[in-house]
Amino acid sequence: MSETATERSLRDSWRLGGLTVPNRVVLAPLAGIGNWFVRLQAKRHGAGLCVSEMVSSFAVHHRNERTLRELLRVHPDERAGGPTAIQLFGHDPDVMRSAAATVAQTTGVDLIDLNMGCPVPKVCKTGAGAALLRDPGRAVELAVAAREGSGLPVTVKLRTSRTHDDRDGIEVARRLAADAGVAGLTLHPRSATQRHKGFPDYALVRQLVEELPVPIVVSGGLQDAASAREAWEASGAAAIMLARGSLGNPWLFAELLGERSGEPARAEILAELDWVIDRAVEHLGEPRAARYLRKFYPWYLDRLGAGAAERDALQRTETTAGARAVLAGAGLASAA
Repeated sequence: MSETATERSLRDSWRLGGLTVPNRVVLAPLAGIGNWFVRLQAKRHGAGLCVSEMVSSFAVHHRNERTLRELLRVHPDERAGGPTAIQLFGHDPDVMRSAAATVAQTTGVDLIDLNMGCPVPKVCKTGAGAALLRDPGRAVELAVAAREGSGLPVTVKLRTSRTHDDRDGIEVARRLAADAGVAGLTLHPRSATQRHKGFPDYALVRQLVEELPVPIVVSGGLQDAASAREAWEASGAAAIMLARGSLGNPWLFAELLGERSGEPARAEILAELDWVIDRAVEHLGEPRAARYLRKFYPWYLDRLGAGAAERDALQRTETTAGARAVLAGAGLASAA
């Protein structure tokens, strides 16, 4: 039986594949972004569950050194405050079984998540991502293989359809729940062709919440606390999954949990950016960290009201020391 409105709170714990998740606010698998320190940042601000950026099952299976060293890195502190998951993608069940086994043996994560919703053509053309929405049999085989290979609970993130006119994702979700033994599902209720445009159809999520016996997490369109709460109420989902709305705004997790209100102070934003810069260097070293951080700076500069000159200068920096010099010169450096 679904929870009643009076019983529902984002602060409540819940069960997922035999695991206890301490609250109902989850960090999404952010492609090209969701490494260990981004997940750790979300945990520091209250996320109850964090999922890694999507990782190629073929890269893991073939023991790609950079994939194993960087994408499968899990910081010990990530495990504080709730479970952590690695998300895999691929189209071959045997390869998925092997990759899931490697993840379980080497990372210590609690869950394997599978991507069956990525709309990017280079992923779909291999038969992975959203391409699996038209192949429910293969989707089930992949989920079973991941569960058998890892011995861990398996969840799946998918879209509700490939195009505006179909509901392929709904059928795949039903098959995964009935035939694959998945522990839970995350639904992004937009078509793959929509990507991030248009208003998500949370009524479709509610339909599966009421129908399926596994927890459903809702994703898509959760840009701020108001839209996240709207999706939570409209969908009836077990939890909400923050993605782009949390970029440069980890305080959103705490806000949704009722642990803070209002915008972060300038000093908080600068201290957080300092923390991110330090962790990027720890993760990648110089000068890779400096280049990698160019995608992060705009999220924080937006909140600081920085001008075009500072933005342009940061995008040209080759070292993190150079980036900090730009911030200092613009009066944006942390006093910490």
